[in-house]
Amino acid sequence: MSRRAVVIGAGLAGMLAAAALSAVADEVVVWDRDDLPDGPEHRKGLPQGRHAHLLLAGGLAAMEDLLPGVGLRDRLLAAGAREVSLASGMVSLTSEGWLRRWQGPGPHTLACSRALLDWVVREAVPAHTGVKVRKGQVVELTGDTWRVTGVRVSTPSGSEDLDADFVVDASGRGSRVDTWLRALGVTGVRVRTVDAGLVNATRVYRIPEGAEDFPVTVLHADPYGSRPGRSGMVLPIEGGRWMASLAGTRGGEPPSDPDAFLRYALDLPHPLVGRLISRAEPLTDVHVSRSTSNHRRYLEKTRHWPERFVVLGDALATFNPAYGQGMSVAALGARALARELHRAGLTGPGVARRAQRGAAGAVHAAWTMAVGQDIWYPGTRGGTPGLADRLVTAYTRRMTRAMTGSHSAASAVWDVSSMTAGPERLLRPAAVLAAALGPVKRPLSAPPLSPGELRAAGLAQGLSSGSGRP
Repeated sequence: MSRRAVVIGAGLAGMLAAAALSAVADEVVVWDRDDLPDGPEHRKGLPQGRHAHLLLAGGLAAMEDLLPGVGLRDRLLAAGAREVSLASGMVSLTSEGWLRRWQGPGPHTLACSRALLDWVVREAVPAHTGVKVRKGQVVELTGDTWRVTGVRVSTPSGSEDLDADFVVDASGRGSRVDTWLRALGVTGVRVRTVDAGLVNATRVYRIPEGAEDFPVTVLHADPYGSRPGRSGMVLPIEGGRWMASLAGTRGGEPPSDPDAFLRYALDLPHPLVGRLISRAEPLTDVHVSRSTSNHRRYLEKTRHWPERFVVLGDALATFNPAYGQGMSVAALGARALARELHRAGLTGPGVARRAQRGAAGAVHAAWTMAVGQDIWYPGTRGGTPGLADRLVTAYTRRMTRAMTGSHSAASAVWDVSSMTAGPERLLRPAAVLAAALGPVKRPLSAPPLSPGELRAAGLAQGLSSGSGRP
């Protein structure tokens, strides 16, 4: 008998879930309500799509596992994505000072537009798995409290019920899964929202001649200064372009006016981002987004969970995009699903429950990092620091201070922030010792830029303290 799986949503989480299901299902159909672009273009239903995105090493590894032999990394690089070393390819200002750039190995991240990443994955999955993508809006789950048996889909030609042996909801921030579960008799889902009121504003520029290899530049917000957080970054993307994204929490929001956008960038704790974009040719208007809250459904904790139904991606949890975790969490969740399907098959008892709990592991790590910082901003809604938060924050700040001048501390933080290791990595003896010792090299008073990088960016020599490389 033919086995069919249905995925709701053709975004990154949905396509990766479809790849996982294709290994055990005879037919996988992905339903999306939007007209999907034929190339790397922005699409409806993705409010953060126009802002800066980094694909973390842990997320890329999960994608490669889900699509073996496809060479997803190589496809992205061939399409114009940039590979960036966290050790040497970034210039970062943290709440504890400038981070050094270290020679030697370290995790890498891929920088490109979200439109390019989604398009490459959306092309690769059907081509290598036979997954079908169709236009239609899923309006309801069918089944009962114990098992989901399919979906009801609204299409241009009418409404129809489709039987399915497995269903995945990857419909994003606007998921109606709470309503769908209640209709099946599944209740008691705990939900939490922590909202720092972050606003993102992004503009794309042509990279100035000679600055093509300028490092990724990030000026992080300071959660601990009792002031609204304000941050900025310049990210190289495909097509010889820079994507400049500014962000501010409640009371410190960036503007949409182009002139005010530049002034905001120049007024950040360091003018580097503003100086970079001031000499670059703008290619777009300023795009603003406000869909940035941390929102989590604790589906893994429900007393009862129906068989053959899993929720992944933004439908399960969303994060403040400033931390760059969403895409990688979606990939890790899809890999957790794939592993359970490999162990017990499409219709094995308890597969959905175990896969939902597996996906929650990646969510929890990212949630802890994002919420653990957002609760410190003034005006944050949905959470205030407790005793445990204060203890964790004290250690986190000590570790961040150490990584300004300690390779051992930096390596530990890189592993966690790139999602190649869990938070427990920061509690290993070497990491604890590095935090206790603090920075072993002197702090930098200015960004670690080489003379050549200063010249390429047209910056004054006084803005740099040298390369900062040991």
